[in-house]
Amino acid sequence: MLDEPRSGRLAAWGNALLAGLVPPDDAAERIAEGDAVHRVTGLPGESGPVGLTLALGRLRALGATGLRVALPVPGHPLGLSGPPEFNARALAAGEAVIACGVALGLVPEVHEAGPEGDVHVEVVWHCTAVRDAPPADVPSLGEAERELAQALREATELLAKLDVAGSGPVAQAALEAYRARAEAGRQLLAPGYPPRAVRVLELAQKVGALIGIAQAGGDEHGAAVSASQIAARAEALRPVERTARRAQVAAYDSFVEERERRAP
Repeated sequence: MLDEPRSGRLAAWGNALLAGLVPPDDAAERIAEGDAVHRVTGLPGESGPVGLTLALGRLRALGATGLRVALPVPGHPLGLSGPPEFNARALAAGEAVIACGVALGLVPEVHEAGPEGDVHVEVVWHCTAVRDAPPADVPSLGEAERELAQALREATELLAKLDVAGSGPVAQAALEAYRARAEAGRQLLAPGYPPRAVRVLELAQKVGALIGIAQAGGDEHGAAVSASQIAARAEALRPVERTARRAQVAAYDSFVEERERRAP
């Protein structure tokens, strides 16, 4: 969870585009970010893969009113509403985007090629029909913020208890990576998102970073190394990780939630 999910970028900048807050080319550039190219296949009315700019325009023409995020893991279909075929594909990818108003979902398939340090990344978003129903287990922004405050305390306590807060180069690298991202002043969300959503997403990423540090530190000497200790650590971290994922989805979905709340 150190890295922003591609589904989050697609939903955030796609929402800004649908609301007329950013031009199509700018939205496409921010969604792709460091990837070489993004294409969308399976869009109604298109015979083959198309670029992000055309795809977002097509979704708007089809009647899309907003984009939601799903971040499912086994046993927790967070943000999904079916059908089973779409849920299975989203679960395999670990993420998806749901287009509200048109009952369509998009799941990324990532292709990487090239040597280390010069990896060429292409992303194909597979668009298929989804069930028009409320997404699973997505909290409100306020609920997510309250849960995160407790999760951050729990994650910090677990780091100390597991003796991984300062252990080994992998844990230190994870910590430094998070600090560098936090200090870079990056724009977490697109224009139009409420400040509270930015705050919740930033806190969710911080909790995710702490989880990553705990998981990395557990594989190094000086931390938990026995099978039973590793299993105990994973079990202890699971509810914290779940809370952070739920908060991420709540932050990305807040744009749609706010528009629906204001709708007559």
